[in-house]
This record gives sequence, C-alpha cells and structure tokens, in this order.
Amino acid sequence: MGRSDEALRDFERALACEPDHVEALTNRGVVLHDLARYDEALADHDRAIAMRPGDAAVLNNRGVTLHKLRRFEQALASYNLALASRPDYAEALANRGVTLSDLTRFDEALASYDQAIALRPDDADAHFFKSLSSLVTGDFERGWIEYEWRRKAPSARITTRHFSKPLWLGEDDIAGRTILLHSEQGFGDTIQFCRYVPLVAARGARVILEVEEPLCELMTSLAGATEVIAKGDPRPDFDWHCPLPSLPLTFKTRLETIPSDVPYLRVPKHALEHWDALLGTGRGLRIGLAWAGNAKHVRDMERSIGLRDLLPLLEIDARFVSLQKELRAGDAEILSRRNVLRFGGEFGDFADTAALISQLDLVISVDTAVAHLAGALGKPVWILLTHAPDWRWLLERDHSPWYPSARLFRQSETREWGSVTKRVRDALLEFTATAR
Repeated sequence: MGRSDEALRDFERALACEPDHVEALTNRGVVLHDLARYDEALADHDRAIAMRPGDAAVLNNRGVTLHKLRRFEQALASYNLALASRPDYAEALANRGVTLSDLTRFDEALASYDQAIALRPDDADAHFFKSLSSLVTGDFERGWIEYEWRRKAPSARITTRHFSKPLWLGEDDIAGRTILLHSEQGFGDTIQFCRYVPLVAARGARVILEVEEPLCELMTSLAGATEVIAKGDPRPDFDWHCPLPSLPLTFKTRLETIPSDVPYLRVPKHALEHWDALLGTGRGLRIGLAWAGNAKHVRDMERSIGLRDLLPLLEIDARFVSLQKELRAGDAEILSRRNVLRFGGEFGDFADTAALISQLDLVISVDTAVAHLAGALGKPVWILLTHAPDWRWLLERDHSPWYPSARLFRQSETREWGSVTKRVRDALLEFTATAR
C-alpha cells in the first residue's frame, strides 16, 4: 500500500518480540530499502542470511540492495547464491539481468532475462528489462517489441491510462481519421519521440498531440500536429490513440532509419525576441551547462553530476550560462563566485529554455531533457554519459543517430566523472580556439 513508515513500525514491534524472526527481519530490510535507507537494509539482510544461509528470497533481496549501493559484483554474487539454492527463481534471474546490464555484460543479461521469461512468460519486468538491453545494443527489431511491456511493468513506473478508443501500432489505415498521440514518460522522452508526429500525419490522419503543459507552446512549432493540448485538459473526439514511445515500433525503426532531420522543433518568435534582449550583445562564446536532471528519477544518482565536478570547465575563457531551472544545495554560491549567468526564475516553460539554447554556441549537458532539447533544435550539444547508459545512447560510439549535432562523452569502467570532465575540457579548449 506504500505506507512504508507504518510497515517499518510494525516490523520493529515484531522484532522486539522475536529478534531472530527471519521473515520479519528481511521484510524490515525491504521496507528500509524502499525508504532509501540502504545501509540499514543491507545490515538486516546480512543478519537474516547469517541465520538462514541458503534462503533464496533473502539472498535476492540482499542483491537488490547491494545493486542500489552500486556494489554490482557483490549483488551478482548474491543473486548467484539465490539461484544455486533455487534455480527456477524467476525474480532473481530478472534482477541478476539488471545487475549484469549495469556491468555492461549485456549478452549475459539477455540470457538471464530469457531464463526468467521461460519460467514466467508474463513477467512484465523481465520483458521490459530485456527491451532495454536489446535497444542499448542496437537490436531494435527485438527491442521495440519487448519495450511494449513497459506499460505493464511495475519497474517502469508508468501511470496506467485507459482509453475507450483502440491503440494504433501502424497496421490499420488511419487516413481521414483522428489520432491522439500522447506523452507517457519524461520531458526528454516526449522531445525525442515527437519527431514521429509528421510521419503519422503523412498517413493522412488528423493528429492531436497531448503533452505536459510546460511543453505545449514549444510543440506548436512541430510539423504535423493539427492541435496541441495539455494533459488534463478536455480532449476532442478521436478514433485511435498511440503513446509517443510506441511510435518507433509503429514505424519499424532500425538504426539506419531513425528520422534524424534536425531541427524538428523551433523557437516561438516572441520567446526568441525576449531572450535575445535579455542576453544582450555581449562578446565571446556562450556555453550552456546542465549538470543535474530530475532529482526523483530512478537513476538520478548516476546521471546527475555535482556542479563542482564541472569547475575545470569554468576556467576556460568563455561565457557560461546555467540551463538549470532549479539548483541543488551549494550550486548558487558556486555560480555566483564563477560569474556564471543564471536565469532560473525567468524559465516559464520549455519554449523559454529553447529560446535561451538558441542564443548559445554550445550546450554541455548530462542525460536530461536539456540534452534532448538542444539536439531537437539542431544545436551543438555535448552529452555526458554514465558507463552503463540509458538505452537511447547505445554503446561505445561518440555520436548519436537520434541527434546529429550531439557528441557523446562516456564514463570509463571507473565510473567517475573526473576523467570525463578532463576530456570535455580538452575538447572545449579546441572548440573555443577554432571558433575564435
């Protein structure tokens, strides 16, 4: 029921009565994990294992917590022990696959997911995790099919929406009909997948595009959308619907057929004029920085960077501009000391962010909506990626088939940002020398 604090109190009462009750102990560990108290959760799991060494469920739970603590090799060992005790443990097989993916051992991860699915064919999480490993390795044919399981997978955290009209996945003729294309995940996903709207319109359909309100004005520049509405507003009648992230499947997208013409989004004229006046005509290169994404994102600890990690960049002779709408603790002081321009209070919606980006020479961003927006606008963007990146950035390459203007800087196996920052700094020195 999500009432973790109450559950914790009850398990603590149980353990006060019977301190060695293994089920109460490991369940308290699960609750502590849900409360992001991972070290305490691990202590409970370790104690439970000491009392019941071969318990597969306890070993699986311990693996989940070790994974969250980014102790991947230990998590893998815990799952292997669980599976040695119970070889048909589908949940442990799926969780093992997730850890193998974070270790970038994707072939083994896919094999683990396949084993889980063979045991439980309707395991939505296993199918969803399999889709991510398939997509990141470039297997779009299998990946998009498996990605449809996301709407049933608890781990995907997608809010279920029910429509009275049928789902369109490309097989039916929609000429002369009205179709609702709707956002489903984060802002970045919507910006990435809205590129398919003109392709849907080319099938002869009248397209209604439903997105989060902060994206509405920007999306009015998108070709193919007859009407753009905000989520929660009354919807016109429609005949079909399709979530934006399902459109790559609908159009049978492969690496070589990704629709990558940019820009496919454009800045509203009034926003452009406002930000042009706000920035003025100062000299020098303007470089935008975005170092943190949504703090509530499940992978925020991996994707976001501390502003201090980017300090070597600020030593370069250029005009730096913060693209962060919200700052984290300590950021404001650093920006002020380094004379970085910031306009957090001026950002009304994504049209404002797009207008500011359009005034810059380069954007440097972690994996967040700002990176997608810069790419959709055709602006040069350097994207800083974790060692085990989100599926859309694929592996090993330094460019993106989704965004021709993007350059990718990846973590090494050390999973630290210092070496990434150094490579970005070297590239930035070259960029500024060439641009002058």
